[in-house]
Amino acid sequence: MNKEEKTVAMGEDHYSSSLDNPMKQGAFDLSDEEKMKKIAEHFEAIMDIMGMDLTDDSLAGTPARVAKMYIKEIFSGLNPANEPTVSLFDNNYQYDGMLVEKDIELYSLCEHHFVPIVGKVHVAYFAKDHVIGLSKINRIVQYFAKRPQVQERMTMQIVSKLQDVLKTEDVACVVDAKHFCVCMRGVKDSSSTTVTSQFRGKFAESKYKQEFLQHISSELKIDGLS
Repeated sequence: MNKEEKTVAMGEDHYSSSLDNPMKQGAFDLSDEEKMKKIAEHFEAIMDIMGMDLTDDSLAGTPARVAKMYIKEIFSGLNPANEPTVSLFDNNYQYDGMLVEKDIELYSLCEHHFVPIVGKVHVAYFAKDHVIGLSKINRIVQYFAKRPQVQERMTMQIVSKLQDVLKTEDVACVVDAKHFCVCMRGVKDSSSTTVTSQFRGKFAESKYKQEFLQHISSELKIDGLS
């Protein structure tokens, strides 16, 4: 099956090809400035094709603004150079309880239509030798969110990164988000949200899974997890 046939077969389905975001060889050969210049040129062409008057004061700077936003802000997580430095501290007090960081704001974009994914991320882990600076959990979430994404992949990326940093299997993540490709187009359902989850190590055990779910929301119910 060739690329065109795969695209037709996938249709409107939600699909992810791998744990890593699909990137081509030489993705970082161009500097940020060179990328922004090219994106601005292409976006100007798109606006022109749509019939927009780029001589209007309101639109004249839009291509450059979009290019800067893509590279410096909403897609900055594509570049490994922007991966956050993670602060770890010795677990000198031997804290062995569950640590939960909940209601982390999520703003990402769907890689299928480039429209927003907005919601909340809830993360938990059991510390071993080290604990992580709390703000760094938020930054890890933001790093993986700031790229064209698939929610299932992002959930797994967050867990995998925390496992690697903390050197523990005991990590959990639940993401509850609204997809604007569902709200704004297609079925146009503005009420539904998508929930994804990963429970690793101790969190695969029912008692720890339930404790985590109770911490993040008494109303959150996930089929097959209770």
